[in-house]
Amino acid sequence: MDKDRVEGKVKDVAGRVERQVGEWTGDSEAQVKGAAKQAEGKVQNTWGKVKDAAKDAAKENRDANAEADAAEADAAEERRIQSDRKAS
Repeated sequence: MDKDRVEGKVKDVAGRVERQVGEWTGDSEAQVKGAAKQAEGKVQNTWGKVKDAAKDAAKENRDANAEADAAEADAAEERRIQSDRKAS
């Protein structure tokens, strides 16, 4: 999990708490600050998710390429064996 996801979630929750306290106390400045922090946290969390998805896609691509390379190597070995049998 990307650190931006964790940090973003923490900011989101902290902003939510600050906003809620501002609502309970009638402090509009705290409400605004809390809402801004909450929005910042949501954006940071989303950015972390995007980075995680990109890392996962790259890993899947590497894994698929490794499988394709292994399959090609197996096929080449099988062709070599068949060629050796025909030559004998």
